Amino acid sequence: MTTAGPEAPPDLAEPPLAHPPYRSTTLRAPHRRLVPVPETLTEETGPVFGHDDVGPLDHDLTRQGTDEPQGQRIIVHGTVSDHRGHPLRAALVEVWQANAAGRYAHQVDQHPAPLDPNFWGGGRCLTDDDGHYQFVTIRPGAYPWGNHDNAWRPAHIHFSVFGTGVVSRLVTQMYFPGDPLFDLDPIFCAVPERARGRLVSSFDLGATVPEWALGYRFDLVLRGPGATPFEGTG
Repeated sequence: MTTAGPEAPPDLAEPPLAHPPYRSTTLRAPHRRLVPVPETLTEETGPVFGHDDVGPLDHDLTRQGTDEPQGQRIIVHGTVSDHRGHPLRAALVEVWQANAAGRYAHQVDQHPAPLDPNFWGGGRCLTDDDGHYQFVTIRPGAYPWGNHDNAWRPAHIHFSVFGTGVVSRLVTQMYFPGDPLFDLDPIFCAVPERARGRLVSSFDLGATVPEWALGYRFDLVLRGPGATPFEGTG
């Protein structure tokens, strides 16, 4: 499962592996031609769902603690499909994100924003027969990240899509419409301008639950002219 094909060369949609304004890419991007490693049966068919089966509440990030997490509750949903619109069934979709204050529940994140004991920030689900997925979560906050002076990441949710084997994983980020930090963020701006809109979700009144949660739609397209930009495939 890849994002590039004859319909859409990678340089039209994918961010470059090395993007100097995003400082850490100059250290981790390869400086020599990549060496292809043959895939074996283990990589092509190995387990991808972790140690446990996907549970019925794994998609709901608001039910991980003993009480409701702080922040604005949202529903994020969409489809996973190929460039012809064919759905990807039984794909594992994972998300991880900061809490409403812009802090991850991770020991590396030590910036002075409050942690939420009722929000762990990770979830997963399988797409249905129509390629549809859905998460219930909290809208994440922006956070500082030290890339440059007064650097802040726009609010975003990380997405991972697994295919049928451990080598078919794609990772991207979903943003929210109208964020004032878009033009100031080197990660978002590393994506070619024509493709940036594919990373921005749309407000979905139909998915909004009255007096309970706002709805956002974010479709993932794996290849073709309208492919979602994914990380590390350029």
